[in-house]
Amino acid sequence: MSARDRLGSLFKDREELDLTSGSIAKPLLYLSVPIVITNLLQTAYNLADTFWLGQYSTNALAAITFAFPMVFLLIALALGLSVAGSVLVAQHTGAEQPLRAEYAASQTVGFTVVVSLALGALGYLAVEDFLRILGAAPEVVPLATGYMQVYSLGLLFVFGFAVFVSLMRGYGDTVTPMLVMFGSVVLNIALDPIFIFGFEDNPLFGYLGARGLEATLLARTGFTGAGIEGAAVATVLSRALAFAVGLAIMFRGARGVRIRPGQLLPERRYARRLLDLGVPASVEGTGRALSVNLMLFIIAAFPTTTVAAFGIGTRVFSVIFLPAIAFSQGVETMTGQNIGARNLDRAERTNHYGAKVMLVTLTALGVVIFLAAAPISAAFTTNPEVVAVSTEFLRITAPTFGFIGVMRSYSGGFRGAGKTLIAAAVAIVMLGVIRLPLAWIAANALGEFGLWVAFAVSNVAGGVAAYLWFLRGTWRDADLTESFDGAPAVEAAGDD
Repeated sequence: MSARDRLGSLFKDREELDLTSGSIAKPLLYLSVPIVITNLLQTAYNLADTFWLGQYSTNALAAITFAFPMVFLLIALALGLSVAGSVLVAQHTGAEQPLRAEYAASQTVGFTVVVSLALGALGYLAVEDFLRILGAAPEVVPLATGYMQVYSLGLLFVFGFAVFVSLMRGYGDTVTPMLVMFGSVVLNIALDPIFIFGFEDNPLFGYLGARGLEATLLARTGFTGAGIEGAAVATVLSRALAFAVGLAIMFRGARGVRIRPGQLLPERRYARRLLDLGVPASVEGTGRALSVNLMLFIIAAFPTTTVAAFGIGTRVFSVIFLPAIAFSQGVETMTGQNIGARNLDRAERTNHYGAKVMLVTLTALGVVIFLAAAPISAAFTTNPEVVAVSTEFLRITAPTFGFIGVMRSYSGGFRGAGKTLIAAAVAIVMLGVIRLPLAWIAANALGEFGLWVAFAVSNVAGGVAAYLWFLRGTWRDADLTESFDGAPAVEAAGDD
């Protein structure tokens, strides 16, 4: 069997999936597994930076802990674009309206360029003040600032690729973005140690036993690395290539929804639809990112070991929660397409199935993390104090992982139904109403132990809140296909 045939036996193309009829388990699985891998590859960017910068210096590791929340905040502010585009493409695809799906995708890409450039400029100018407000140590601020300024300059490529992934997912193709992401991550992992360390005392050449080659390259180039800024350069270059490939795929339209050059110019009539769906989704993403930033404001009062342990814990979470995020996005797509096809009962069953699977899966992963917390923490640092604090963090939160899966699954259903405001409300209740106030109070009373307890309690509350809200059934009145106010080119084409 050829490599192509083996790949085809594991993953299904969009044309082989029927998201609006038949069983629920198989299409949701085929849709979600490539998303898990794509998100795992996405996390590999952050893990590679964390690993290599941990080899570079402790200050660099602490700096990246402060930089990542701002990365998430910038992306979260523009997240609404990708969610709105994905939901509209999914519902129009389910309703068999391909021209309207193409228009929605084209407009989403056009608005993405404008918004990402504006947010990139904002991030570049505001990063240093932002870090000082968070309470970053003086020796950490210049390092984190350098990383974020480079990252902000490349935000168009970072977010542009994320939108490509979302639009393809709305159509039902999750395999193509996975393959593009794989190539991008391989490139990033190769570039990271080179741009960070250069060709002088680079641990990569030590691992490979190639110090002679390193000396030769140093003599020829004189490049001694850019430190933490080099990690950002590697990420931006990798994402730029991935975005270019994504644009080529969407312009051709052979692997999913097509974008058309004549429909890229942002139009006011689409902006209203984008705002209705996108603003609450951005609020949800921004709320999640702000909660991490505000948590850092609380944690900044603790020793650097606690800050580093928090960074390790959140990196581990980013991997463990990948199945929940993937199923959430799979549920979002299936819900959107089934609502477009008027299959409301099937959309409901999809949400309940996804929540059950995630409750069991993440609870099992939580058991593994609980038992292996110490060696997992030790993989990120050689500092025994950081390992001890990180181990405590993981063991307190691990038993509640299943509730995160429940919350994520139902939130995906809300977004797929166009009820992005409900998904945002669930996130705000979990993070802003429960986690942050509890962390503030518990930290003063119990120290760092109280911080970790706040995470566990809010995880449970978020899962319960999402489940109860979904049972109300208010998502059933969603339909974004009837009231579509399309572009003249779409309207002239007639009913598609």
